[in-house]
Amino acid sequence: MNESRLRELVPTVIGILRRRGADFAAAEDAVQDALVAALAAWEREPPRDPQGWLVTVAWRKFLDQVRAEDARHHREERFAHDPAPGSVPAADDSLELFFLCAHPSLTPASAIALTLRAIGGLTTRQIAAAYLVPEATMAQRISRAKRTLAGQRLDRPGDVATVLQVLYLIFNEGYSGDVDLSGEAIRLTRQLRSVRAHPEVDGLLGEFQAQAAIAALHADAPSAPETDWPQILEWYDELVALTDSPIARLNRVVALGEVAGPRAGLAALAELAETLPRHAAVAAYLHEADGGTALAARLYAAAAQTAASTAERDHLLRQAARLNSA
Repeated sequence: MNESRLRELVPTVIGILRRRGADFAAAEDAVQDALVAALAAWEREPPRDPQGWLVTVAWRKFLDQVRAEDARHHREERFAHDPAPGSVPAADDSLELFFLCAHPSLTPASAIALTLRAIGGLTTRQIAAAYLVPEATMAQRISRAKRTLAGQRLDRPGDVATVLQVLYLIFNEGYSGDVDLSGEAIRLTRQLRSVRAHPEVDGLLGEFQAQAAIAALHADAPSAPETDWPQILEWYDELVALTDSPIARLNRVVALGEVAGPRAGLAALAELAETLPRHAAVAAYLHEADGGTALAARLYAAAAQTAASTAERDHLLRQAARLNSA
C-alpha cells in the first residue's frame, strides 16, 4: 500500500478510537504513532486488513499513553482490555474531523497544521519541512491547536466555508519539501466532496484544477521565453470566471502583457485596485517591458516595502538595483 492510500485511512481510524473513548488529541497522537510503525512494518509484510491493523496498533498505543499517566489511573482501569471485535459500528468520521480541524477558535496556521496531520495523515516532520520551519516549532503549533480544542462542544453543524478556506490556504503553499501540498489539498478536497455534497466544494475543485493546469504549463516550458502564455491566459480567463478573485485578475494581467504586449497589460492593471498585494511589482515588470526603466526601478523598490517574505523583498530590491545601475 502506498503512503497516500495509507493516509486516507487516518480519519476513519481516529474516529474509531474516539468512539471507543479516546479524546481527539490522544487519538490523533496514537494514530500518528501507528502510521510510523506501519511504514516500517508494511514494507516487509503488508497486512491483509490495513485499516484493522492500524486500529489495533493505534489502540494499543493509546492504552500505552493512558497507562503512562499516573494521574489518570481511573482511565487505565476503564480501558484495561481491548473491546470485543465488532463492538464499534462502522462510520465515516471524515466530515466531523474536517469541521473540527477548521474550528473557529483556531488560527488559520493552526487549522492548516491540524488538518494536514489529523486528516492528511502527514507527520509533524513532513508538515514542518513543507512550511520550512523547525519540527519543534510545528510540534508546538499542533499541540497548541489540540489544547485549544480540548473541551470544545462539537455538536453544532460545521462551516463548509471555513473548511474550504483552510484547504485553499494549503493549496496555495504549492510544492515545498518532500510533500506536494497542492496535490494534498486536491486529495483532501475530493475526500471532503465524498462525504459532503456541497456546490462550493465542487467549485473549489474547479479552481484547483485551473491553477494546477497553469502551474503545469509553467513547469513544462523549457525556458521562460518558451512559456505557452496564450494557454496560460485562457486558463486565467477560466479562473477569473470561476472565482472573480482579484489575485487571479492580477495574475491574468501578467499573462495578458506577455500575449498582447506590456501596454495591454498596463491598461488592464489600471482597472485593479493599487492596494492589491504585488500590484506594484506587476506594474514594475510591465513598465520595464515597455521601456520605462526609471519608473520600473522606483516601483520595484516600492513593492519591496510590502513584500510578503524576505526572499521576495530581496528579489525586488535586486531588480531595482539592476535597473538603477544600468
